[in-house]
Amino acid sequence: MVPLEQLHLNHVLQTVSALESVILRSFGPEGGQVLFTRDTGQVMLSRSGKRILTALHLDHPLARMVVRCVWKHSTITGDGSKTFVLLLASLLRIIHATASKETHMFQSHNSTKAAEAATARHLADKLLEFALTELDKFIVLNVLPHGFCVSLENFTAKTQHNLSFQTLLVSFFHTRLGYAYCDFFRNLFCELLSHWKVKDDQPSFSIHLLNNSFPALHTQVSGVPVSCSRLIEGQVIHRDFATPCPQVRKQPLKAAVFNGYLQPKLLTTGDVLELRCGDKVTEDRGIVHFSSWTERSVESIIATLQSFGVSVLLCALKQSTAVLAAATQAGMCLVECVSEEEISLFTQLSGVTPISDCRRIHPEHIATLTFCKPLLLGAHRCVHLDFHDCEERLKVKPCSLVICAPSEGQADQHACAFQDAFRMLLTALEPMHKTQKKTIPSEECTSLHADNISNEAACRVHLHQKCVIETGCVISAGGTFEFLLHHALHQYGHSCSVSVNTSAVSQLLAKALLSVPRQIYSHNLKHFLQAQTRVMALIPRQPNALSTNLIHTEGPLADGKLSLCSCNKGNMSLKLLDLGLESVSCKYQLVLAVLQCLTNLLRMNMLLRTHTILHTKSHNSLNAHSESSEDEDED
Repeated sequence: MVPLEQLHLNHVLQTVSALESVILRSFGPEGGQVLFTRDTGQVMLSRSGKRILTALHLDHPLARMVVRCVWKHSTITGDGSKTFVLLLASLLRIIHATASKETHMFQSHNSTKAAEAATARHLADKLLEFALTELDKFIVLNVLPHGFCVSLENFTAKTQHNLSFQTLLVSFFHTRLGYAYCDFFRNLFCELLSHWKVKDDQPSFSIHLLNNSFPALHTQVSGVPVSCSRLIEGQVIHRDFATPCPQVRKQPLKAAVFNGYLQPKLLTTGDVLELRCGDKVTEDRGIVHFSSWTERSVESIIATLQSFGVSVLLCALKQSTAVLAAATQAGMCLVECVSEEEISLFTQLSGVTPISDCRRIHPEHIATLTFCKPLLLGAHRCVHLDFHDCEERLKVKPCSLVICAPSEGQADQHACAFQDAFRMLLTALEPMHKTQKKTIPSEECTSLHADNISNEAACRVHLHQKCVIETGCVISAGGTFEFLLHHALHQYGHSCSVSVNTSAVSQLLAKALLSVPRQIYSHNLKHFLQAQTRVMALIPRQPNALSTNLIHTEGPLADGKLSLCSCNKGNMSLKLLDLGLESVSCKYQLVLAVLQCLTNLLRMNMLLRTHTILHTKSHNSLNAHSESSEDEDED
């Protein structure tokens, strides 16, 4: 019989606490690098929480479930993996303490542990429900007035908001790479964005393009100082020429992309070919005729390409010896085994369509290149090419990123930080909103400015209020978000108009949020109290937490919406830029993701042990999936 294991609340807490103890070593501005040594002797050095957690060999299914939740969240937002585990552990401790005291809520259970588990599940469900329905309102009213919006428009200009954008990047790279390289990679990141910025289009389009094409856009070079990292024009194909490449070439060049084999390949391994001539089987003669036909077919394809002036061939598959010989004789440069990502980027930049049927080659399959030449990056030989009239046609200046580092692990860490920065910016640039029909209570109506609409009219009307966390809204790092949201939830929990259950849930979440700044300033309690005092001093003393940090209305009611301006765009009410900046949208998504993970963890009460071979496959699939998606393979 398959063994069953009863899961209790303390088991979940112990599992998450073990993960917390691992990531705390690299948490916060004073956190360091974590060194891993593999069985093969290879060494991995990283500050990335996602990288650290996915590198662990975990036996417990709950631990693997938490790591998968962290990986999914970090893959979307690019940030918050360490805070995820820290906040999850804090919530579990508080829920465990609360459930131990309030087991009377579920007296129908046979044992105390079962009653504790039921209480914990009830609290987790209420927390998630509260966050999904009310949390965005608290952030809009109590956090955003102390933040401000950054913009990607002309981000290289020395303006206040663009300096804030660069501060956001410095803060991000500092948490990943440390003080030494955060400024250097910030400048390189901004330079890359400026090259790929599409004229007369939204900046988010460029970031989407860079994020999706990043595996094909960057090259990692080990054994070279980090300061050698740079941008080079055009695209780099991470393969060498399969045929000789003459040094002198006419310009511009013509190129074509092939998805399949140039030489017809009708047989695969294990197939049997039987050719008949009349009633007799002439196997030897049939094979010779078949080979001759395929060679003539290759010659016909090469002749067609020559008629279009093609001199460069990019192939997704490895070609036969006959194809290489025919290309060499025709003076064509052939590159085989080009990755799918590189072919996709090439077709986007050149505007051509890959050739799938070699018998049908048309002008729309032919790309025009400015140059195509060998390129030596460290110990790797690559193909370097650039596109003709790409700047006029696509409104961008294509370039590739070369990331250098003394070791392979460091180069991989820098590349992962670059891609996570794109994901973080995409999250920050997407407004988080929720529309719901409700009546504004009289207490909230008194907090609205009456420049364009009277309070009485606002209180009488039922409207679709849209709470929006605006695009690019950031706030000072160092626990500012947690301090402000903690204060708002704490005040709300003590309000007389709130039910007992809602009050308990808001107090629970408020208490858990303080674990983040406590850990940031764990090296000095005095700094924690000073930071909390500085943030609290900015909050107006008003009786109702929901009406603190007033927001002003801009314009009258229209289409059933109240126009809210949440972020201060003219001046910053909180200038703690020495601590850096962080995205409010990323923080909001982090809290929701943690609460969803918490609910899923506490809904499980039984553990079914499977065979070791199944466990091994499950563990390997998680690592393989995470490494392939993040491009974090260790060679």
